[in-house]
This record gives sequence, structure tokens and C-alpha cells, in this order.
Amino acid sequence: MAFANQQQTVYNDTVVRQFAIMTVVWGVVGMLVGVIIAAQLAWPELNFGIPWLSYGRLRPLHTNAVIFAFGGCGLFAAAYYVVQRTCQVRLFGDKLSAFTFWGWQLVILSAVVSLPLGFTQAKEYAELEWPIDILITFVWVSFAIVFFGTIGTRKVKHIYVANWFFGAFILAVAILHLVNSAAIPAGFMKSYSAYAGVQDAMVQWWYGHNAVGFFLTAGFLGMMYYFIPKQAGRPVYSYRLSIVHFWALIFTYMWAGPHHLHYTALPDWTQSVGMVFSLILLAPSWGGMINGIMTLSGAWHKLRDDPILRFLIVSLSFYGMSTFEGPMMSIKTVNALSHYTDWTVGHVHSGALGWVGLVTMGSMYYLIPRLFGQKQMHSVKAIEVHFWTATIGIVIYIAAMWIAGVMQGLMWRAINADGTLTYTFVESVKATYPFYVLRLCGGLLYLSGMIIMLWNTLKTATAGRAVNVTIPAVAAHA
Repeated sequence: MAFANQQQTVYNDTVVRQFAIMTVVWGVVGMLVGVIIAAQLAWPELNFGIPWLSYGRLRPLHTNAVIFAFGGCGLFAAAYYVVQRTCQVRLFGDKLSAFTFWGWQLVILSAVVSLPLGFTQAKEYAELEWPIDILITFVWVSFAIVFFGTIGTRKVKHIYVANWFFGAFILAVAILHLVNSAAIPAGFMKSYSAYAGVQDAMVQWWYGHNAVGFFLTAGFLGMMYYFIPKQAGRPVYSYRLSIVHFWALIFTYMWAGPHHLHYTALPDWTQSVGMVFSLILLAPSWGGMINGIMTLSGAWHKLRDDPILRFLIVSLSFYGMSTFEGPMMSIKTVNALSHYTDWTVGHVHSGALGWVGLVTMGSMYYLIPRLFGQKQMHSVKAIEVHFWTATIGIVIYIAAMWIAGVMQGLMWRAINADGTLTYTFVESVKATYPFYVLRLCGGLLYLSGMIIMLWNTLKTATAGRAVNVTIPAVAAHA
């Protein structure tokens, strides 16, 4: 009788469906705002003199939308889907998981309203004011309870490596958010940081770099370790390497933040610690990349006709490239050239567009048809078009920013024989103009790919129906 009851248990995929659809919707919104501000850098009059449309207000809206709305919804969807399948048990706490969805959408909508109105703490990736920070905390604690509750009630003895990465991402982001967002309220939407001066900068970049390290890396590596083996139909290349990758990455990442503060008032030894740990990071990062790519051993031919697998594998190539470039830029002598230039913007976007964007898109293309009872997306050809549009867009974008950045660094440090500056700052801005136009072209291509994905997703969802997947009885009974 117990066996029959187990057979009736179904996965809670309602919340996964909701997050997966909103991943695509917020992706279009976030990238559209990115294209608008890229256009404003080329043609500043495009803000039409309206304060709410100024670059300074739209730029944090763009970063919050792509990181926390697009990326965040993708992570929620993937974590909830993967933890159920790998633990062979229904998601812990149906009402709590529903709260994480609606609560997170409320956080995003609060950002959409408050940031253009100018309410900001002026902290990179942590701009949202204290009432919204409190809501984030409630949603995140609920997320942790749902995720770890599911792990705790699992019917399988083993905890698959993807869940280690998801778990680390959830715990680390909770700590980062609580420490960096500590503030003294001074009104409904106004607060002052609990820290001052160089301590505030240090805490902010400990948070800022680990938002990249845990939100934008560890969480998405959880996606990588599940969806690449599933889509390729192959086991992970080296399970032992995946465990080494996990422990080395989460230990090392925490200490790399000071490399954002080279040549500032931060003590020199702290800058050096940040640089050393950034260089060490190269090893676990590349270990993970190699592990993901080598999972295709014996199945390389699938790349020819599987655009979803192409999204996932090319994302790893960008992950490898970004995690080589980051440690190189953390070297003080290199940083002397790159700091404050568009080279940094190129580096960030090779990771954001190339790694985070492509792995999320590939994972959603895997998930969405299965969530709506379809064998595949409405149009496989559209996935192919999206892949090439996005990839070409990324290459144009980051190449333009790399060239512009190196040029800016060289122009700013060029001096005449008498010790005066060779170029004024305005001359460097003028020289950068064509690269800003190129960056806009790359962004437009990337956005157009995302719009194709939205169309494909809506066609797939409306043609199918929400399906309830039964937990395999044998595994559940075991």
C-alpha cells in the first residue's frame, strides 16, 4: 500500500514552470534596458532630458534585471527542478516555494519602480533600499528552507554535485546580502551604510565580487553539472574532479574581492591578498570548465545538430575565457592599465553574456518543453538562429570593449617629454565613440536572440499543457 502511495507522488513543477517563463520574460526586459543605455552612451540625448531615463538610473536597473531577474529566476527554476530529480522527492513546502516565486517577482517589480525614481544605496549590485532588502531576506530564507528541506527528505543517499553548488550559492549569497546590506534607515526609502570609508568599500567589493562568484558562478555551475550530462546523454567526465572543483572554488572565491580596489586607499597587503587568491582561482575554474567540456567525450558529433548542447558547451568556453581574463586583470601591473576602462566592461560581459546568458538559455531550452509535455521546443530552427545571433553579438560586444579599454588605458597614461599629458580625457571619449556604436550593435543582436527565445517559449507553452511528472516508484520506495 505504501508502495502505491509513493507512486501517486508527483514533482512540484508548477513553481519551476513559473520561474522558467519569467526567466525568459525578464531576460528580454533586462537586455532591452541594456541596449537603451548602450545607445545613450553613443547618443546621450536619448534620455530626452527625463531624469527617470538618465543613464545613472537605468544602469543599475539593467544590472539588477539581468542578474537578479533573468539570472535569479533561472537559478530558482533550475535549483527546484534539479533538486527534485536528483533527490527523487517532491519539493519541500509547496506554499513556501510559491512564496519564493511571488516574493521574488515583487522584489523585481520594486527594483523596476524604485531605481528609475532615484532610490538607491549606491552600492554595486546592492542598490536596492532597505525595505526591499528585508523582502529579499525573507524570500531567500524561504528558498533555503525549501531547498535544504528537499535535500533533507531525499529518498536517495547520495547528494549529487549540482546540489552542492546550489547549496553553496544559497548560503553564501545569504551571508553576503546580510553583511553588505547592513544599514541605518533614515526614512522610508533612505538609509546610510553601517560602514564608512575604506571599510565600506572593502565590504562592498567582498560582496560585489562574490555576487559574481556565488550568484553568477556557483549557482550556474549547478546548472552546468546537471544539464550538460542530461543533454549529452553522458555521465559527468570526472566526478572526483567535480568535488575538487567545488571545494577549491568556494574556498578561494571568498578572498578575491580586493582586486577591485587596486591603487586605492585599501592597505597594500589586502590588495596583494586579493591578487594572489584571484590567480589561484584560475585552477579550480579551468578544472570545472574542462570537466564540463570533456563530458562530451564520445559524443562530440552531437554538437553538429544539437543547438541546445551548443549553448551549454560554448557557455563553458566563455566561462574559461572569463576566468582566465579575470585573474590576469587582477595582477597589479595589468590592472594599472585596465582599471576604470571599458576593458573591465568587456570582461564582465564576456562572463555575463557568454557564460551566464548562454548556460541559462541552454538550460531553459532543455526545461521548457519537458515542463509543458512537449518532446522539443516549438522551433528547433529558431534555437539555432538564437545561438548564432547571441554568439556573434557577444563577440562584437566584447571585442569592441577590449579594444576601447586598452586604447583608453594607453591614452590616459601617455605623457609628453615635458611630463604633461598627451591626451585630454575628452579626446579619449571621442576616440571611444565608434566602439560604443559597435557595442550597441552587439547588444542589439543579443537582444534579438532573446526575443526569438521568448516567441519560441510562448509557442511551446501554449501548444502544450502543464504536466505532472510522477516520481519513479522504485527509486522513491528505495
